[in-house]
Amino acid sequence: MDQLMAIRAFARVVEAGNFTRAADSLTMPNATLSKLVQELEAHLGVRLLQRTTRRVTVTPEGQEYYEKTSRILRDLEDIDACFDIARNKPSGQLRIDVGGSMMRDVLIPALPEFVARYPDIYLTLGVSDRAVDLIGDNIDCVIRGGPLNDSSLIARHIGFATLITCASPAYLKLYGIPAYPEELKNGHRLVSYLSPHNGKAFPFRFERDGIKTEIKIDQRMGVNESNAHLATAIAGLGIIQTFTYAANAALRDGLLVEVMPQWRPAAYPFHVVYPQNRHVTQRLRVFIAWLLEAFPKKLAGDNQ
Repeated sequence: MDQLMAIRAFARVVEAGNFTRAADSLTMPNATLSKLVQELEAHLGVRLLQRTTRRVTVTPEGQEYYEKTSRILRDLEDIDACFDIARNKPSGQLRIDVGGSMMRDVLIPALPEFVARYPDIYLTLGVSDRAVDLIGDNIDCVIRGGPLNDSSLIARHIGFATLITCASPAYLKLYGIPAYPEELKNGHRLVSYLSPHNGKAFPFRFERDGIKTEIKIDQRMGVNESNAHLATAIAGLGIIQTFTYAANAALRDGLLVEVMPQWRPAAYPFHVVYPQNRHVTQRLRVFIAWLLEAFPKKLAGDNQ
């Protein structure tokens, strides 16, 4: 038995929650992974996992073994990372998940500089506005905006984005240009952005001279993906609130017009988020450092 490989296989099953996702993340057949875990259990003389046809649960002995061996795995990765630092060539696969409009308008335009700086890092980019399971899906980090409530995650602040209220010229010609938030209740059509977490519509938020206002009305349309949300406004379906980095091209081309600019809400924070119980590899360290360097100005998006 390759004990180190067996320990890594067991750890991935614990983190992923089932054998199939663990095998996929380690790029090995499910049968090979299962055999490694069985051999490890035979070697230790204890059952680490309880398996049924529907789920895998960790036994008390398995939980204790995972906590102790995960420290060893982190130490080994730290040793490897030291050699990466010495060679200054972080390498390997980095899995990143980012929302649709941020991927299109912020991350991908900035990535050529990162790729040139770290050519040995292989990037796998997931595009989704929905919440993902970082551990179960074996994702190194995500970039997300707004408040963070999961205490099992570590978040590094990477900048603020500016929210604006906008609509197409055709819509404004038909329904008029609102001058203040309360006017939105008088016959205007709002297209809400729906929370990827619970499907509820985010209220339209406004702020002026320290006074904050929220507008909640019956929505005519809701969208749970950022690129599609922007497209509804360009199509003249209603007024939206979105980030300047997403809307800048449409504003420059005259496809959208900002309304009530004096009522822009407070800046919206963004973070890079990663699991706290997983070792931070050298490739993730340099990616986070690059985000802290490159993202604040790009997120602000006031470069129309």
